Amino acid sequence: MSVAAIKTEELRKVFGDRAAVKGLTLQVEQGEVFGFLGPNGAGKTTSIKMLLGLVKPTSGTASLLGAPISDRATRARVGFLPEHFRFQDWLTAREFLELHGELFGMDARDLASRADELIEQVGLSEFRDKPLRTFSKGMLQRIGLAQALLNRPALVFLDEPTSGLDPVGRRLVRDIIHELRSQGTSVFLNSHLLSEIEVTCDRVAFIRFGEVVRVLELSSLDQNLSRVTIRAVGLTPEILAGLGQWGENIQADGEHLTLTVRNETDLPEINRYLVAQGAAIFAMTPIRLSLEEIFIETVGKDGGL
Repeated sequence: MSVAAIKTEELRKVFGDRAAVKGLTLQVEQGEVFGFLGPNGAGKTTSIKMLLGLVKPTSGTASLLGAPISDRATRARVGFLPEHFRFQDWLTAREFLELHGELFGMDARDLASRADELIEQVGLSEFRDKPLRTFSKGMLQRIGLAQALLNRPALVFLDEPTSGLDPVGRRLVRDIIHELRSQGTSVFLNSHLLSEIEVTCDRVAFIRFGEVVRVLELSSLDQNLSRVTIRAVGLTPEILAGLGQWGENIQADGEHLTLTVRNETDLPEINRYLVAQGAAIFAMTPIRLSLEEIFIETVGKDGGL
């Protein structure tokens, strides 16, 4: 079995009397694009900082690429684009990448060709010799992405990588992430743009108060986690309670019943159960949930994006 790109067990961080991360347990496989979702204040940024060695955990364990997060050789195989970056804006795009390449200890000839390759990949070829202070926010986001990929990382952390980008820029970032996956690179992605997450990631974890509350495989989104509306009569409280074996978020209003089912293949069984319990069914309609709807159902309507 291959070594996990990221693995954490009850990772916890306490600041004073407040637990920013209560007990993070998750696993990201190699070559996987993994989304990290949660409301503001859920502990996402603190979790990423602990994994990168920027914040020391209070307790728990974590590994990157099979090694402890404190291992310097392993951290040299990791790329990172922070949400709130502060680049040396007096440098040109090429100089900026060369500086970071030197910090990685890259060979000068390899660094020169790698910098040119990445500048072209992020669509900044005509600005390679322009100082960063003349760049728009979207252009800075692109050169920051190039910096995160400079060392040909085996694992990349991208914190809001499409912030400030127009639709063309978002498509470019999406294409780069897909290319990284095809090369076997693992991508840990934090974004508020759930539509981007939905078309980019293999799996997502929903966190709240620093704990994983659900992990979802996005390839099965069409078959799983559908909301079902049912029109029926004779729905007693006992019948509604029994539906909990197939679904959740069960709400009834007169003849109208809605619930979220874990798998659409359960619908025939639900129908048989209701009939056996004496309910008369007039209609049963499954509706596919979007990732945004699943997010709201999972973390709560007060968990603003």
